[in-house]
Amino acid sequence: MIYRALSRMQPAYLAVLLVVCLATPNLADVQPEQRNFEPSSDPALFAFDRGASDGSLYTFDNLSVAQDPRAYRPDVGALDFVYHNHDEMTRYLRATTARYPNLTALYSIGKSAQGRDLWVLVVSASPYEHMLGKPDVKYIGNIHGNEAVGRELLLHMIQYLVSSYGSDPYIKWLLDNTRIHILPSLNPDGYAASKEGTCDGGQGRYNSRGFDLNRNFPDYFKQNNKRSQPETEAVKDWISKIQFVLSGSLHGGALVVSYPYDNTPNAIFHSYLSQPSLTPDDDVFKHLSLTYANNHGKMSRGVACKTASPSFENGITNGAAWYPLTGGMQDFNYVWHGCMEVTLEVSCCKFPPAYELRKYWDDNQMSMIKFLAEAHRGVQGFIMDPTGNPLERAQLKIKGRDIGFTTTKYGEFWRILLPGVYKLEVFADGFVPKDVDFMIVEQHPTLLNVTLQPSKRNDGSPHYRPAAASTQYRPQQQLPPGSSQGSGSDEGILSTLSSGFNSLVNNIFG
Repeated sequence: MIYRALSRMQPAYLAVLLVVCLATPNLADVQPEQRNFEPSSDPALFAFDRGASDGSLYTFDNLSVAQDPRAYRPDVGALDFVYHNHDEMTRYLRATTARYPNLTALYSIGKSAQGRDLWVLVVSASPYEHMLGKPDVKYIGNIHGNEAVGRELLLHMIQYLVSSYGSDPYIKWLLDNTRIHILPSLNPDGYAASKEGTCDGGQGRYNSRGFDLNRNFPDYFKQNNKRSQPETEAVKDWISKIQFVLSGSLHGGALVVSYPYDNTPNAIFHSYLSQPSLTPDDDVFKHLSLTYANNHGKMSRGVACKTASPSFENGITNGAAWYPLTGGMQDFNYVWHGCMEVTLEVSCCKFPPAYELRKYWDDNQMSMIKFLAEAHRGVQGFIMDPTGNPLERAQLKIKGRDIGFTTTKYGEFWRILLPGVYKLEVFADGFVPKDVDFMIVEQHPTLLNVTLQPSKRNDGSPHYRPAAASTQYRPQQQLPPGSSQGSGSDEGILSTLSSGFNSLVNNIFG
């Protein structure tokens, strides 16, 4: 591997990354990593995700000198402001990949319950290959089939990104340093059952089997016994294969950004009173939410959609403080995979008339772009052994923040953090745990490479798993579809009770 090839130049490599911080080395010889996504029936499409390539580093200074994205108004006439059914959306996505083959790649993460492809379009300067040291991010739309604005916003987001790459330095910077995965419709079956002009009501909200997909994921606070749906399974498989750093899920019916947790410790007692349920990364989630709301045309005003609807200060809310729910997608992303996801409620009307879509695009365009740039904030780096080889699935945690995260197969890690001083705790099988102090500044991400030393027991027996690693929270995995709970269910309940009580104490006493 490339790390072995670089082991003899390790000091120079580290000096470039940690001191000079000007560029990463050329890593074009990293072998592509084959992913096991469900292949499309179309031979022109493919299963992927593949390997790594290199690119230059980036700083928030790049953003400060870039022009306001709204100053660039490329022609979006190629995509009309109308609603697109599944076949029309598929044709548009295929046409985009044909027209912009160097910036886009199309793949399906699976099928809906009725057999429709769950399309994802990658927009990046490296659409087919993960760029070493650079984050993957995602947008998901239409998890509720009758909340249709986000679906169209994501199609226009694609059009804006590809048509602006050659003229807008901000967009060029973003695509040169990020892989953006866009899933316009997670619930195409529900969308097909929905009706334009319906602002309220639930027709089309659920998938074709009658399940709310945003109540269908494993839950941190309470065992979720709902039968897992094919759309849910596709997302779970997808985010287990690509380590996403940041995510937004687009909804409708309100004008607010909602951030984790969506559920509360009281859920185990079947109590669903609205009250804040804060994550260890509450400061980061509030910052991400404000980034979206403050760049939106109206959201930060916090105006209620209806007289009887709640208003939201600065256009953001903790999910459980609004209304608690079990099985939400954003909590699953965060707890199980370390991906910081928020819920973006982008329209008061769930399925407004098509003539209003241009207005929604104008309101959300800058927010959608600036939000993704936040993936480049905080700390990133590599975890390696003494020979320079990467340590895959090393466990990491920021001291004082109990939700951990792991490294990729290339030893990479990312964590969005605000300016301050932190301690990174690193564990890996067969290696001595290590704590590393570091500082985050506003202007650019902190680059941090950590080398772990092999460890053996005192009696000379083989490598051991450091006991300290067991203190990191590991969520209970949901049972496979169709499985019944066995003897292990009691352990899961006790674990849920324990974690729920600890979170309750933290929420009450800080």
